[in-house]
Amino acid sequence: MSAQPEIGPTRFRPMREEDLEAVQVNESLAYSHPWTPGIFRDCLHSGYSCWVIEAGGMIIGHGVMSVAVGETHILNVCVAPEWQGRGFGRGFLEHLLTIAREHGALMAFLEVRPSNEAALKLYESTGFSEVGRRRDYYPAHGGREDAIVMALGLDVTGGLGMDSMLD
Repeated sequence: MSAQPEIGPTRFRPMREEDLEAVQVNESLAYSHPWTPGIFRDCLHSGYSCWVIEAGGMIIGHGVMSVAVGETHILNVCVAPEWQGRGFGRGFLEHLLTIAREHGALMAFLEVRPSNEAALKLYESTGFSEVGRRRDYYPAHGGREDAIVMALGLDVTGGLGMDSMLD
């Protein structure tokens, strides 16, 4: 049985410039091809919705999305590997979708690697459905990997689920 870190009080808060070092550490531990610090900095300066989740005063995850003209595009959701499997990813996704709804988004889109089975299960269980593929979208060891494009209709009353907007 492996020991898991203790969970202190958790909270979501907007990402700040001083968070970027911890964000980059988590990103590098979680992904084979992580975003660079410059990408996160650009997202902060461009006005994207950038968030972190803290547990016991430590940054254990982060998320970035854009919201415009009735749509949100979830660009990055990451939970540090040692904190995965405890519902933080689901909580973070739900938090981002709530923020998107508050800003008038009616549809949410994201891309995910087909090899990221845990993320696929999370997105599908939240109501996202595949709407397309982007060929050779992601860098991968030994080449490129497609992206599955997923979409979710956002019920302005707070519910999640696909609706006739994709028909």
